[in-house]
Amino acid sequence: MAKDFLYTTITNGIARQIRNGVLKAGDRLPSVRMLCLQHNIGMNTAKRVFMELEALSLISSKPQSGYFVNLQPQLKLPLTAVSKPSATGRNKEPDELIRKVYAGLGKDDLTPFAIGSPSGKLLPLAKLNREIALATRTLKAGGIGYEPLQGNVALRRMIAARSLAWGGNLDENDLLTTAGGMNALSFCMMALSKPGDTIAMESPCYPGSLQLALSLGLKVLELPTHPTKGIEIDALKKAIPKIQLCLLAPNFNTPLGSHMPDENKEAVVKLLARHDIPLIEDDIYGDLHFDAQRPKCCKTFDKKGMVLWCSSASKTLAPGYRVGWLAPGRYKEQILKLKLVHTLSCTAITQEAVAGFLKSGRYENHLRQLRKTLQDNYQHYIRTIAEHFPAGTKTSRPQGGLSLWVELNKNTSTTKLFEKAIKQKISIAPGRMFTLQDQFENCMRLSLGLPWTDNLEKQLQLLGKLAATMR
Repeated sequence: MAKDFLYTTITNGIARQIRNGVLKAGDRLPSVRMLCLQHNIGMNTAKRVFMELEALSLISSKPQSGYFVNLQPQLKLPLTAVSKPSATGRNKEPDELIRKVYAGLGKDDLTPFAIGSPSGKLLPLAKLNREIALATRTLKAGGIGYEPLQGNVALRRMIAARSLAWGGNLDENDLLTTAGGMNALSFCMMALSKPGDTIAMESPCYPGSLQLALSLGLKVLELPTHPTKGIEIDALKKAIPKIQLCLLAPNFNTPLGSHMPDENKEAVVKLLARHDIPLIEDDIYGDLHFDAQRPKCCKTFDKKGMVLWCSSASKTLAPGYRVGWLAPGRYKEQILKLKLVHTLSCTAITQEAVAGFLKSGRYENHLRQLRKTLQDNYQHYIRTIAEHFPAGTKTSRPQGGLSLWVELNKNTSTTKLFEKAIKQKISIAPGRMFTLQDQFENCMRLSLGLPWTDNLEKQLQLLGKLAATMR
């Protein structure tokens, strides 16, 4: 375990230096022997570091010459700005725009850059079908009966076992299952708030979370958010007197793909705990990390049971299965009461199938391939944007997840760009979807979860040309 920790620490450190431009394209890395001496590690550990960096497409080996840094095309494009939402801005839901964008859901003739989930072509459908068939044979009465209120025991055990990777140390009794990630967030918001309360969120933020909060009669306070580090903690400190609840996605949130550093996560948890403010943690993208190691969660640092950790299989395995879960901490009884009233039981067969897939060990193999594909896609997107989008275009630098945030000239309307693009069978997610304020009109989210093909590249090039006509 200590060797694994050291190997990932070294790998992540070199990866950060490459992505931040400290190590530049063409720079030669230390030899395997030199890396051993620098870090007091064995040859096998050093070789593993280089293998992982190669798998991340950050370095390449040249026979008899050593390892060299690859060109990082994201460094050609400026980083998107830190958001600056108004602390007193009135909430105004972009519901008409959201309806237009999601009207394209499931249409085969569209290039769905707007949809923030992985394409079915990137998911292990045949293996999941076998797990579904097995579940109908192993479950009592073929799976047509109700599950226990707390959810499928096998699934809860597997989620608990996997929590060790990020320091969660959960057991099956700490967890309950839900009908997808949004269902988990919904239970949390309903249990912890009343109409008129204020909830703090990132800005920009997932539209579903914003809509959910408004539907429950909550006021939303959007927090300034850095494109790589997440929310600004000083802004959260200033918001403390105004809020009763906080919702964050610290690991690779949509649409920025930002990753809150561990020290910030710990600081946020301690700050909110001091003021008895619960934190709902949306960790739906946590398994889609580009670095070698699965990141920690806010829940890792939770000492008082005030972090409600939520996740699901929707972004990594099976969006349509609607299998989610949460660790509600001290609020378990309130959440169970809500589940009893609203759903009673989740779908037995899909829970059992996901549990079986996790238990088989195939999930880790699938995740490795999916993460590699998403990171490769990120590199493809950045290269294409740098070559075909208008000068001055900025992008986020996601360290995981499914989203790329693109910022165009301030006079460009991505709402109008959406109307032009949809006529060319291209769907994008305009930035105004991700806020309740009048901001991000010149931004858009692009999904990385599509198979990279010649046609996809041509559609992204065409989108850049359309953007150029909007100046």
